[in-house]
Amino acid sequence: MTHKQYDVVIIGAGPSGAVAGAILANKGLSVIILEKQYFPRFSIGESLLPQCMQFLQQAELEQVVIDNAAQLGFQFKNGAAFHRDGNDSAFDFTQKFTDGPGTTFQVKRGLFDKLLADETHKKGVEICYGHQVEAVERLEPDVCLSVLNEQNQQYNVNAKFLLDASGFGRVLPRLLDLEKPSNFPMRKSVFTHFEDNINDANFDRDKILITVHPEYKDIWYWLIPFADGTSSIGVVAEPKYFDEEKSESEILMDFLSQDPNLNTLLKNAKPIQDVRSIQGYSANVSQLFGQNYALLGNAGEFLDPVFSSGVTIALSSAVLAAPLIEKQLNGEQVNWQSEYADKLKYGVDTFRTFVESWYDGRFQDIIFHEQQDKNVRNMISSILAGYAWDAKNPYVSESERRVNVLAQICQS
Repeated sequence: MTHKQYDVVIIGAGPSGAVAGAILANKGLSVIILEKQYFPRFSIGESLLPQCMQFLQQAELEQVVIDNAAQLGFQFKNGAAFHRDGNDSAFDFTQKFTDGPGTTFQVKRGLFDKLLADETHKKGVEICYGHQVEAVERLEPDVCLSVLNEQNQQYNVNAKFLLDASGFGRVLPRLLDLEKPSNFPMRKSVFTHFEDNINDANFDRDKILITVHPEYKDIWYWLIPFADGTSSIGVVAEPKYFDEEKSESEILMDFLSQDPNLNTLLKNAKPIQDVRSIQGYSANVSQLFGQNYALLGNAGEFLDPVFSSGVTIALSSAVLAAPLIEKQLNGEQVNWQSEYADKLKYGVDTFRTFVESWYDGRFQDIIFHEQQDKNVRNMISSILAGYAWDAKNPYVSESERRVNVLAQICQS
């Protein structure tokens, strides 16, 4: 079996694949997406950042999310709340330094990803579910992939360009030997969905709640409320903190009981799914592009889930790459290093600074400091809202230096 020739083949129908496919289809290119799984399917990364809405708008996908939010139970989100040892802090994303949307949604990814994929399919993108890429036969003069379909039949797909949007599947890094160790320590997350039954009048369902463990500053919890009274709840820590003798369900419930605030909030909560885990998810690659291919989102680099940056980075990579593919296929010169890799890395490195300073305690000391300058708060709020590419924001252009200085002031 051999498929016809396409302009672009995309591995993975998640957010970055769907957005890239939609942009390319809007430009009149022929696109096929090969997706190993069937949608809807479970995925983490459920708390979007407002910057995502701009990226979705560029793909003409924002309105379908807004129109279907209520029906699909997407929870309106306007910020992030933090709790540490009895102290609370919160950021309203509408109060930020950078122009752009200040609100977004918290979504069950199975429904969200299917919505984007279905809308992308309506734009003319062919999506093949249950089709797994087995090998890259060649990358030049055109791309040829060996694919296994749901009937265990092998066939080839030919295209002029290849995008890997396979997320944690990391298909091209594995097949092309691009894997590179992450600079972050190995961490594990254990999580599930709960019927939360939260009746605390002070609890704000419009914000993700990030809680620092009362004893260990490098352990944290997420609580992501949805509009139907359920929540995604998980704990993140290095493996040394997990008792291997216990089941994952026991581990999660034990950790939740260790924080007094969460213990109170979730006193009536009931798990409604099996507890899942993921370990060693932080990843990097030796290069983000090559001859006739590029890596999107988590297929290239994934930092850490603490500030929900994964989908934002994924969508940013899609909106950066898609116009460059059109240029290249039109015979124009494209510098993938400066026009793609360097631009994407600029925002990723901003998030990296904040992730690293979260785990070593610097950023925690900043956000829980009693006296906070309004202008500085707005600059930090912009980054927490996903605007990590705004070079006009000093906490983007000089993120490491600014965080260090501010942390020293707060700690003194």
